[in-house]
Amino acid sequence: MSRRAAFIDRDGVLNEERAFVHRIEDFVFLPGAIEALRALERAGYRRVVVTNQSGIARGLYTEADYQRLTDQVRERLRGEGVTLDAIEYCPHLADAPLAQYRRACECRKPAPGMLLKAIRALDLDPAGSFLVGDRLTDVQAGRAAGIGRCFLVRTGYALSGEAVGAADGVYADLLACVRDVLGRDEADRTARSSP
Repeated sequence: MSRRAAFIDRDGVLNEERAFVHRIEDFVFLPGAIEALRALERAGYRRVVVTNQSGIARGLYTEADYQRLTDQVRERLRGEGVTLDAIEYCPHLADAPLAQYRRACECRKPAPGMLLKAIRALDLDPAGSFLVGDRLTDVQAGRAAGIGRCFLVRTGYALSGEAVGAADGVYADLLACVRDVLGRDEADRTARSSP
C-alpha cells in the first residue's frame, strides 16, 4: 500500500540557509524544525529530505564531507527521537568546475529525479504527499513528480512573486506548514466520518 510522505528541502527549511553548509558546526536547525519532523512521524507521514548539493560539483566539499554531515544530522535527530526515511541529494551542476559532476541531470531540482527515486524506493503515494521548500525550483520539482501539494516557507531564500504564485501556500516556517497540513488532515477525517 502506498504511503504519504512529506518531501522537505534541507537548507532554508530544516536548517539555517548558509552558503554551502558541509560541516556540522555550520548546520543549525531552524526553530520548530525538529518538532515538525516529530509531528509528521506521529501522523504517519514518511519524512524525505531532498537537497541540491552543488557545492560538491563546485569543489567546495566532497561527497564524503556531505555524507559525514548527513550522518551527524541523522544522529542528532535520533537523539531527539526523530528518524528520516530517506535523504536524497544531487551533486551535479550543468557547468560544474569538476568534470565528473558536470551534467544536466534528472535529479537536480527543478527536475523531479530525487523525488521519483524516493517514491519508488519507499512505495509512496505522490498525490497524497506534500513538499515544503524555499524556492520556485522546489515547487517545480514537486509538480513534475506529481506531488499533491507544494508549499513554500519564508525561512530560506527571499520568495519571488512567481514562486509564491506557483505554491499551494506560503508559511512562516516548516512547523507552521506542518501544523496546518495536519490540522486539515484531521478536519478532512472528521468530515468524512460525520453522518
